[in-house]
Amino acid sequence: MAVATPIQIRFERFDGRLGLAPAKPPRTVTALEKPALLERIRGLLKQRDAVLVAHYYVDPDIQDLAQETGGTVSDSLEMARFGHAHPAKTIVVAGVRFMGETAKILNPEKRVLMPDLAAECSLDLATPADQFSAFCDAHPDRVVVVYANTSAAVKARADWMVTSSIAEKIVAHLHAQGKKILWAPDKYLGDYVQRITGADMLMWNAACVVHEEFKSQQLRDLKALHPEAKVLVHPESPADVIALADAVGSTTGLIQAAERLKAKTYIVATDNGIIHQMRKRMPGSTFIDAPTAGKGATCQSCAHCPWMAMNGLHNLAEVLETQRNEVLVDPEIGRRAKIPIERMLEFAKTNLPTFKGSGDA
Repeated sequence: MAVATPIQIRFERFDGRLGLAPAKPPRTVTALEKPALLERIRGLLKQRDAVLVAHYYVDPDIQDLAQETGGTVSDSLEMARFGHAHPAKTIVVAGVRFMGETAKILNPEKRVLMPDLAAECSLDLATPADQFSAFCDAHPDRVVVVYANTSAAVKARADWMVTSSIAEKIVAHLHAQGKKILWAPDKYLGDYVQRITGADMLMWNAACVVHEEFKSQQLRDLKALHPEAKVLVHPESPADVIALADAVGSTTGLIQAAERLKAKTYIVATDNGIIHQMRKRMPGSTFIDAPTAGKGATCQSCAHCPWMAMNGLHNLAEVLETQRNEVLVDPEIGRRAKIPIERMLEFAKTNLPTFKGSGDA
C-alpha cells in the first residue's frame, strides 16, 4: 500500500495521544430533569420548524428523540438526504462537523444547526485543505477520491466522494477504466478497498482515532471467550482486525449484517454508539464492544468517539432556543463540493439498488 508520508507531521497536531486537549463533554443530564428537558426539545423542534437528524454514534437519548419526533438516525449522507427531503426549514445535525457541512452543501437554502460546532472528526482534522490540495497538485495523473469524513474544502478539491458502502464499487469502476486513484483520508479503509479491487491507489496517511485502536490479539482473546459470537467490523479498522470479521461494512451495513446473520451474540468493532440501534432491532441478541488497546479516544479500551460524545440534550435544547451554532459553508466551496457528492449519488442509483444516500462512517 502506497501511503504518503508528509502528513505525519500535521497528524501530530490533533492526535489525542500527542497532546490535543480532550473533547469537552456536554453537561450531564440527571434522571430527574430528563423528562422535562426532552419535552422542551420536542416543543422547540415544532416551534422552530426543525427536524433532528442524528448519527448512529451519538447518545441513545438523542437517537430515540430523533426517531420519536419524525427525524432520523442514520449515517451522514442519509442524514443530509433526509434533511433535504424533509419540509422543515431547519435541520439540526447531532453528529460531527463534516456531517453538518454535508447537510448544508446539499441543503444550502436551509438553516443547519449543531449542538456543538467544536465536534470534530479525526479524519477531517488530519486532512487540512491546503496540504491536501498541494498533494493533489503533485499527482495530477490521479483521480481524487475522498471519503465523506472530510471538510467541504477537501470535497471541493475531489473528483468523487464516497461512503464506505459504495467505495469499493466506485473504485472498481474507475479501475476498470484504467484510472489511478489518489485516496483520502482513511488509510485502513483505502487499504481494504485496494485489496478488493486491485486498483492503483496512493493513500493519504490518516486514521480514525477510534477504529485504529481495535487490536487483533485482544479480539481473538474475546472471541475465544465467546466462540459462538459473530464479529462485525467497520473497514476503517486495521487489516488484521478486518481479517477476523464475519461481516465487514458501513454503519448501516453492519446493522443489516447483524439482522441477516441472526446470531445470539455479536462482537462489534465500530463506535459503540451503534449498539443502541442494534439492541432495539434485535432485542434477543447480545452485543459486546470489541476490545481496544491504548488511548486512542478519550479513555482506555473504550470505543467511542470523543467528538460524537459532545452532543447532549442540554446543548441540543440550547441551540434550538438560541438558533446559534449555525453551520455555514462558503457558497463557492459548497458549489464545488456538491459536484463529487452528486456524482456519487448518481452512480449509486444504478450501482447500489438499495441506496438511500447511506453507508458512511
